[in-house]
Amino acid sequence: MDHPLTISGIHHLTAISGSARTNATFYRDLLGLRLVKKTVNFDDPFTYHLYYGDRYGRPGSLMTFFPWDGERAGQAGAGMIESIALAVPPGSLNFWEGRLSDAGFKSVQRETFGAPCLVLGDAHGLGLELVEAPGSPAAAAWCEGPVPEDCQITGIHGVRACLYDVEEIKDLLTRLMGLTAVGEAENIHRFGPGDSSGGYYDIRVDPTAPQGRAGTGTVHHIAFRARDDAEQAQWQHHLRRHGFQVTESRDRNYFNSIYFRSPGGVLFEIATDPPGFLVDENEESLGTSLQLPPQYEARRGEIEGRLPPL
Repeated sequence: MDHPLTISGIHHLTAISGSARTNATFYRDLLGLRLVKKTVNFDDPFTYHLYYGDRYGRPGSLMTFFPWDGERAGQAGAGMIESIALAVPPGSLNFWEGRLSDAGFKSVQRETFGAPCLVLGDAHGLGLELVEAPGSPAAAAWCEGPVPEDCQITGIHGVRACLYDVEEIKDLLTRLMGLTAVGEAENIHRFGPGDSSGGYYDIRVDPTAPQGRAGTGTVHHIAFRARDDAEQAQWQHHLRRHGFQVTESRDRNYFNSIYFRSPGGVLFEIATDPPGFLVDENEESLGTSLQLPPQYEARRGEIEGRLPPL
């Protein structure tokens, strides 16, 4: 590590799904995550950008989706994140196995780095794990949600990427981003924040894996946390100084973002914690109405008329 900054954890993950309604039925109604923001893609205002998380949509709990109905199915493979692990309270896997089965979703119990977990796919094929995580931070429970508070998902436990080689990215993760090499299990290498409370970045090494293909059921990018704009600017300077092509900061309404491509191909983002999701809705009404970026507000009627109801 050659500078005082360290990545404290995962901010959010963004993936591609099919039907927006099917996506909401799975993540909001079945998994019990709160739909904390219903907005649109900055580059395509006729496509939703849906944000799910805990009661407040805190960084570390957020999964976001671009639902493109009719988009071809993607294929997880080399150069992509292939699975997302969500933390659940110890002892809750039997509840989740039954709940998923009742909804028609098959899951398989196994262990990951010594922790019990369920392995499944979401409604569009995205790889998921529900991991019993005793050390995970307590979630801000969504009291009005469909899942009992003592079984609710508490946040993002980690992700698993598939790469041909771990060595090409190890320097970025450890020396430049300050993550710790936590351990290895077979061909999976784990990196994470020093406090070992989750937010893991796992790499499955497979020299024979097919190249991943973007589409429904795949992860678009992973975002790591920056405390504020000043820290994000430090990251931008630091990474550029080490040869990474980092974008300018982009205003995403609820956080500011910079992006760069990591060795091996996975798109990384560093997003600020503030301002958060309460800037345009109060806590009680989060996710209940369509919020538009200012440049699209004049077209609200047209946009609302073309977006499918959830």
